[in-house]
Amino acid sequence: MTQRVDLATVMDRLAIDEVVSGYAVAVDDGDWAAYRALFTPDGRADYSSAGGVEGPARQVADWLAETMRMFPVRQHLIVNRLIRLEDLGGSPGDSAEVRADFVNPMRLTGTGTDAGTDDAGGAPNFFAAGRYTFALARTREGWRFSRVTVHEKWRHLSS
Repeated sequence: MTQRVDLATVMDRLAIDEVVSGYAVAVDDGDWAAYRALFTPDGRADYSSAGGVEGPARQVADWLAETMRMFPVRQHLIVNRLIRLEDLGGSPGDSAEVRADFVNPMRLTGTGTDAGTDDAGGAPNFFAAGRYTFALARTREGWRFSRVTVHEKWRHLSS
């Protein structure tokens, strides 16, 4: 491998990692325009293992916007990222897959609280964890998700 190919691979990995981190921030902040911008035009998302929906990312973003209202405080921790770049005979291709574990603590809306505050009035905490599979494609705008799949492994509700 040449230094030029090595540098391209490192740059791709950094760019992909930024898209994955951008996903967590967009969902946690409720920035659904940013969420939609992370996907290719035909990108899809699948939250069915967590009791959610599967479909075009733009429609799933609408579902998330509504569903996440019951969780005014959320924090995605996406760890153990395993990035696999398409290999075209020693050169990086235009597709990639990332497998990454997640822990997602959230606070349910409390009675009489504002959805924008972190005082949930004693509302219970909700934890979910599992693994994401992110499929990405290189586009003119940079790396974008062609598919996001949630593989929820466990959840817990605590008061």
